[in-house]
Amino acid sequence: MSSLSIYKDIMKRTVPKAYFELLRSVDKPIFEFTRAWGNFFSLLCDRGYADSLALCITEAALYDDNAFSRAAAAKKEKELPSEIIEAVRRDISVINRISTITPDRVLNDYIYRDELGSVANSLPRWKTGLPVKEFSDENGTIDCLAEYYKHNGCGIFARYRAFIWRNNGIEPVLHPDNTEISSLKGYEIPRGAVVDNTVAFLKGVSCNNCLLYGDRGTGKSSTVKAILNKYFRDGLRVVEMPKDRLEDFPVLVDMIASVPMKFIIFIDDLSFSDDDKDYARLKAVLEGGLAARPDNTLIYATSNRRHLIKENFSDRSGDEIHRNDSVQESLSLYDRFGLAVNFSKPNKEDYINIVLNLAKEKNLNIGIEELEKDAEQWAIQRGGRSPRCAKQFISFTEAKIKNEKEQ
Repeated sequence: MSSLSIYKDIMKRTVPKAYFELLRSVDKPIFEFTRAWGNFFSLLCDRGYADSLALCITEAALYDDNAFSRAAAAKKEKELPSEIIEAVRRDISVINRISTITPDRVLNDYIYRDELGSVANSLPRWKTGLPVKEFSDENGTIDCLAEYYKHNGCGIFARYRAFIWRNNGIEPVLHPDNTEISSLKGYEIPRGAVVDNTVAFLKGVSCNNCLLYGDRGTGKSSTVKAILNKYFRDGLRVVEMPKDRLEDFPVLVDMIASVPMKFIIFIDDLSFSDDDKDYARLKAVLEGGLAARPDNTLIYATSNRRHLIKENFSDRSGDEIHRNDSVQESLSLYDRFGLAVNFSKPNKEDYINIVLNLAKEKNLNIGIEELEKDAEQWAIQRGGRSPRCAKQFISFTEAKIKNEKEQ
């Protein structure tokens, strides 16, 4: 294990590291050996791999970020020197061998086995199980791995699709929103514009940073999440960046600029007060900053406001000589987005259509007239019509029908 080269970073993972310490302890005193055994087995159970050591070790390798996985993700593995390919092939052989080591073999190799006595039989056992399919055929593994990386990316970006910028690092979202485009009703034209822009981005042709603006509850954020779920297998990933961390943008793009995947930097619910200087940072990010936006990155932002800066009538008066320049400065951020898409509040007809489509999707057994009447009443009680309001109404109605059937 210590001789791994290309895949050496799997030794930094918790379980492989504990496994290595156990194998190193076969010539150590009994208390050190049994402690290493217990620590390794405990971690193996915590991660859910007690019945498959091979799956645990090979998954760690599959999601490793290294020279080979990055080159393969970029479809450039054939450009790698033969020395690297040979090192990969050797690492694969090592990983497959260590994945098949049984508990009995470790015990047999322990030099103080006879002194363990009955303790040896009481030690918990793991099963070796089977490796991930990309490691199942040693002769063809290198080609299988290359194909996997081409379609899924490499490293943490192969394992996860959604991320958030937190504590100066990119952290995966373990349970991302599973919204699908087919579940979003209405707004086909504005949503189609965002989808077309994203497809162009994935194809490497002309595309723009995008602002999705409009009334609350109209599906702006859901559109971005649904696009990720539709296109993540084509190499799309989303990193959500809080507005108050825009100063970290250069650090973020440095981390992903060389990753052979496409990234949307997502800034949700964007708006600024008139004395908020974060908007200047965003302007620099969108255009003109020293930290250039790499080709594999776009910025998508959502806002309930078109002009993003809260502006009062009093802002148009005052004693500043060039007041108009200041007003235009506060409104210019909108112009920095190449694509601005409006999600406006639906009228009654559109709202009812959304409700009817959702009801049909849920197979709700309720009359159209009753459904329309109740939906409109629901919207009035909640201060206005919106797709979010329609979805909440359908959820309430579905639960109500279910409860009535159970009574």
